[in-house]
Amino acid sequence: MPTKHKLGRIPKKYSQAARLHDLIRILEARYGSTVDELVEECQVTRRTIYRDLQAILDAGYPLVSERQEDGHVLYSFISGFSKLPPITFSLEELMTLYLCRGQLAFLHGTPFQDDLEAIFSRIRSSMPPRSVAHLERIAEASSPRFLGFKDYSKQHQLLQDLRQALLLQRRCLIHYRPAKRELASYLIDPYTLLFFKNGLYIGGYAHNRNALRLFAVERITKVELQTERFEVPEDYKVEKLTGTAFGLIAEEDSQQLELFFDKEVAHLIRERVWHPDQLIEEQEGGSLIIRFNASGDKEILAWLFSFVPFVRVIGPQSLREKFSAGLENGLVFQANKQQ
Repeated sequence: MPTKHKLGRIPKKYSQAARLHDLIRILEARYGSTVDELVEECQVTRRTIYRDLQAILDAGYPLVSERQEDGHVLYSFISGFSKLPPITFSLEELMTLYLCRGQLAFLHGTPFQDDLEAIFSRIRSSMPPRSVAHLERIAEASSPRFLGFKDYSKQHQLLQDLRQALLLQRRCLIHYRPAKRELASYLIDPYTLLFFKNGLYIGGYAHNRNALRLFAVERITKVELQTERFEVPEDYKVEKLTGTAFGLIAEEDSQQLELFFDKEVAHLIRERVWHPDQLIEEQEGGSLIIRFNASGDKEILAWLFSFVPFVRVIGPQSLREKFSAGLENGLVFQANKQQ
């Protein structure tokens, strides 16, 4: 008995690679499409479309889904996304990439290191072995040694979730244990991932506080991705997270700092920009005075103590008192230890 075929389009018979290419083209050209629309367009089953959408997401495309008022789920790429053309690098640019990788050793055990390894694996596969070995030697010589770093290897999945929240602009609930305080939960819109002194920080809008906040990743115990998406405000700048802080945390109001550095360390101060508005006044004998406005006494004091005994705090008075108290406590501790 002859088989009856349903009238309509003839099902397309092509490879998954070709079908994925068509799906990406459709999603790039439209604001978004439902699964039913993609089934109709590609003439395949819903199960196949779901599998293909997952493959597109796994390939690194910023695919998002949003449920509409009529109940249908619309799939689209993040606004402004377009497929990037192949990128080529000069030897000088590759050297810069290798140098930057050498400064990110603290990412060991994280999904970011996995991504870096994947990137450099592709680079290595397209270069002569001799050139790769040369770049590896340069990067090895530039890697920092014996500088304390935070170990994120046990937070691999947590960092993957945070990465998804950042890329797809998904709101998330984080469980956070501040230093010397009880565990707390924050509903946040993560805007920025900050790298600071071999540490990772998530910055964004905390709905519990109705304000921008910074969270140290090592203190986050759990991340729960929410279904809601958010938009980053057009006027948002990273500087709004840190304010006038000398480092990351602005614990007090900004103050005019006036600091004296002896000739033994003055060259170290001259060689760096410590603050965008700093003023350096040279003194007789090679010493100097540096002035700038900043806040965050803890981070300022940690910096100043690294120059003891060749630094003095001229002002403000409150910082001078804290600096003196810190020195006295250190001396008392040392004296007690020797008894």
